[in-house]
Amino acid sequence: MRAFVVVRPGAAVVREVDPPVAVPGEVLVDVSRVGVCGTDVEFFTGEMQYLRDGHAHYPLRLGHEWTGTVAAVGTGVDEAWVGRRVVGDTMLGCRACDRCRRGRRHVCDRRVEVGIRGGRDGALAERLAVPADSLHAVPDAVDDTAAALVEPGGNALRAVLAARLAPGDRLLVLGPGTIGLLVAMFARAEGAEVHVLGLPGAALDFAAELGVAEPHTRDALPPLTFHAVVDASNDPALPALAVDLVEPGGRVVYVGLAGAPSLVDTRALTLRDVTAVGVLSASPALAATIDRYASGSVDPRPLVAATVPLGGVAGVLGGRRPPGALGGPKIQVDPRLPG
Repeated sequence: MRAFVVVRPGAAVVREVDPPVAVPGEVLVDVSRVGVCGTDVEFFTGEMQYLRDGHAHYPLRLGHEWTGTVAAVGTGVDEAWVGRRVVGDTMLGCRACDRCRRGRRHVCDRRVEVGIRGGRDGALAERLAVPADSLHAVPDAVDDTAAALVEPGGNALRAVLAARLAPGDRLLVLGPGTIGLLVAMFARAEGAEVHVLGLPGAALDFAAELGVAEPHTRDALPPLTFHAVVDASNDPALPALAVDLVEPGGRVVYVGLAGAPSLVDTRALTLRDVTAVGVLSASPALAATIDRYASGSVDPRPLVAATVPLGGVAGVLGGRRPPGALGGPKIQVDPRLPG
């Protein structure tokens, strides 16, 4: 089968590889759509921390925001999965430690991550093998474009739930990327008044066109009360700004990661009675994200600017927008397309 392989920083190829097999407890999925995200870019550039920590090594098979149809099952897996459209959890815990037994597989020290950590091949290929217990069925009301946005959507939904917004509360989202805009969508569906802060340019312009939030720049942020702030950026200066901007007694949620350490003065947290929450992984919210997409309360599809074949992935990871791309921040891949 064809697969996209990163062989070293800045270099990748589409090559023929041996297809996976359905080992006991796992399924084979015919991949229909994969999202490209910032984590994939960091692996392509060589900046990803997991490369330095020894959790990942080249060559790499990326792709963790995926959907597809189950083509075959291994021993011990219910045959009813065959033919079903699915998404899967990225975080695969050891299943034996205390965290896994408590339902926290996404923070298991021995976890592998599909297309990211521990040598588990990702979905930028024609076929993918994953454990059956990582699957979530996708209803017909959620098409492939939306289904491949369940993983980032789960991160965003967890951030909104952590903010504990009441209807009418005012939320500020830092960063108008995919996660930030999904946070805005979920928060607005919860009845919040949503504002987004970003740099002047195309991303903030798109947020305005999308209409899910009031867009602002840092120099033109109105003097409003923000009951919660979600940092969905990669700017190391913004975690501290989030604490400064939230209302005393409010909540700050960190779902974005910077490439350099971010400093927060805990005196500011304490003296303003602010609660800070970190969110890692969509895992606990995948089912709820599917439900919200299926109900129509959140439609993530306008975020997708273009869909490219496997041969177009290297250009996307290198920062090139596909010809004819719309304004959204997300590029998806269809491994079935020629090229």
